[in-house]
Amino acid sequence: MAKQVDLGAHLKRHFGFDTFKGNQEDVINNVLKGNDTFVLMPTGGGKSLCYQLPALILPGTAIIISPLIALMKNQVDAMRNFSEDNGIAHFLNSSLTKTAINQVKEDILDGKTKLLYVAPESLTKEENIEFLKQVDISFYAVDEAHCISEWGHDFRPEYRRIRPIISEIGESPLMALTATATPKVQHDIQKNLGMLDAMVFKSSFNRPNLFYEVRPKVHPSKEIIKILKNNVGKSGIIYCLSRKKVEELAETLVVNGIKALPYHAGMDASTRAKNQDAFLMEETDVIVATIAFGMGIDKPDVRIVMHYDIPKSLEGYYQETGRAGRDGGEGRCIAFYSYKDIQKLEKFMQGKPLAEQEIGKQLLLETVSYAESSICRRKTLLHYFGEKYTEENCETCDNCVNPKEEFEAKDSVVKVLKTIIEFKERFKSDHIINILIGNNNTAIKSYKHNEHPLFGSGDEFDDKHWNAVIRQSLVRGFIIKDIETYGLLHISKKGHEFLKKPESIMMTKDHDFDTIEEDTHTGGTAAVDNNLFSMLKDLRKNLSKKLNLPPFVIFQDPSLEAMSTYYPITIEELQNIPGVGTGKANRFGKDFVKLIASHVEENEIDRPMDMVVKSVANKSKMKISIIQSIDRQMPLDEIASSKGMEMDDLVKELESIVYSGTRVNIDYYIDQVMDEDIRDDIFYYFKEEAETDEIGAALDELGEDSYSEEDIRLVRIKFISEVGN
Repeated sequence: MAKQVDLGAHLKRHFGFDTFKGNQEDVINNVLKGNDTFVLMPTGGGKSLCYQLPALILPGTAIIISPLIALMKNQVDAMRNFSEDNGIAHFLNSSLTKTAINQVKEDILDGKTKLLYVAPESLTKEENIEFLKQVDISFYAVDEAHCISEWGHDFRPEYRRIRPIISEIGESPLMALTATATPKVQHDIQKNLGMLDAMVFKSSFNRPNLFYEVRPKVHPSKEIIKILKNNVGKSGIIYCLSRKKVEELAETLVVNGIKALPYHAGMDASTRAKNQDAFLMEETDVIVATIAFGMGIDKPDVRIVMHYDIPKSLEGYYQETGRAGRDGGEGRCIAFYSYKDIQKLEKFMQGKPLAEQEIGKQLLLETVSYAESSICRRKTLLHYFGEKYTEENCETCDNCVNPKEEFEAKDSVVKVLKTIIEFKERFKSDHIINILIGNNNTAIKSYKHNEHPLFGSGDEFDDKHWNAVIRQSLVRGFIIKDIETYGLLHISKKGHEFLKKPESIMMTKDHDFDTIEEDTHTGGTAAVDNNLFSMLKDLRKNLSKKLNLPPFVIFQDPSLEAMSTYYPITIEELQNIPGVGTGKANRFGKDFVKLIASHVEENEIDRPMDMVVKSVANKSKMKISIIQSIDRQMPLDEIASSKGMEMDDLVKELESIVYSGTRVNIDYYIDQVMDEDIRDDIFYYFKEEAETDEIGAALDELGEDSYSEEDIRLVRIKFISEVGN
């Protein structure tokens, strides 16, 4: 064993540090003694050093089993920077040529290589097993060890095969390292690696410099742009669940003047590596990524981590947010939450084996609980990892900064505990809640629990109330959730004590994300500047006389309302106003932005940030496809049918297209379905008589008996397209 003083000298010599972080020194001493070691250390705690330093001190080569090629390259480059000899660290994986592989093997056999990084897949190859049998192995280190567990957030079946392969190559001390593991996952890792007797070194999961916040998912792209515009030059990572969303969001950020790049497993390796390097070298500020990005990315000054989509598990969330503020500086973690996303994730699970579905659902429920609960975020997170947080107010999460209303919960807690006991601790929280509120669903009926005296005994409250009570009883330790049986509820010793002697207990109401609906009104009249609105109407009136066009052909009222809310002062910004588009902005917009700009200047108006959000394209793929079908003169009813739409929906799409300034020619279809006189009457009405483009006004004027609403809408499309665009 190395002496304490020697360890400090080695640390200084190899890495230039004067002191160890946390329990690094104890971990390294344990490895040097030849003991099996389990290291649970949050991101930024200095896990890598725990195997790097002993590998440099001990004779032989340490085998580091690691899941990602990008991670290995990163680690090998870092080790080579600390040494004069490139042979000191190598990786062995599918990205290497035969010549490179031979060089690696030569350096290992020559005793130059102290650390060899291998992917589990490479470890299983027969030729590699045979080669490693010849090597003097100092110890094995399994990095990102949570990948072993089906209960972890990143389960990889190939990790399950590590133990038998190590046994085949030859026994040496074993290390397992992870930045995130619940007690269940930790046990799973130790059991699978055959290291239940290992010394366990567990650091606190508390990251006091991180600020946790959950926001309702309403206009998330706008929110993200606002946040990034207010933090110019700061490094950020935005996580999305799908590759498609990664591409779309990165593009949206770029057109809004934010330096952003995408990263996901569907991109070719060289582009991925290029984008990752650009982020590390500060050539780009923001990476929009799937969870493929970030494992082992050692960038200390990431200031913002956002989740566009809520993650599949709290472990995943903790791991990803842990990439913020690794230098101890500011780190903001913002997640956008909508229960619809959870339902989507549940749908994706269908078709998987039942046990996997059960595990997935349990992990999702924990995420829902975290998002919807209004108790301290830090308390919830640390409880999940088996750690107690005793502070009343962490002051660094949205729930502590803006506390929710409290209620007296003594009677409710007693009722929940009694119900769990009455039903022999054999049910999950949703079943207990359905009994309390009297929800007569299939599961309740099948157990005949609808005939029990407790059925409906808590119906004075809704399911949200009972959810809040159960969640907070779990965090307070009255109830234990048995993860092995997919979430059955049991009463703890503390819970039994509370039942014997109940006392006053205050709890907070959950967040109600269901009531926050997406705002579909495009104009946003709430903040309309009425002076500007009337000035814009006057301008439109003058322009309509000058061009001999009805005012609504130039811009509709909702578009003027939006201009009076968001104050666009350039043609580019005007294009982003609902119902404007590129064509109209270029044709009619010059005078409008000029008027708005002078109004803003004269009145010293602080323009809202929302305005700067530009969409990537004014026409969706659907719109482009419709326009192409019209160019081929396909009948409109056939276009609707081919797109799986009702005719009414297709007409709406066409209205949206022409009102945004794009010209379409549907004469071929109108001529087929409409009498020439009817077409001309409607066209004349819009050109000469109409004061508004409203269909109701047209029907009143033209007569409902002679003209159908669909005919009027089709001719209005023709009219706007020909006259306005």
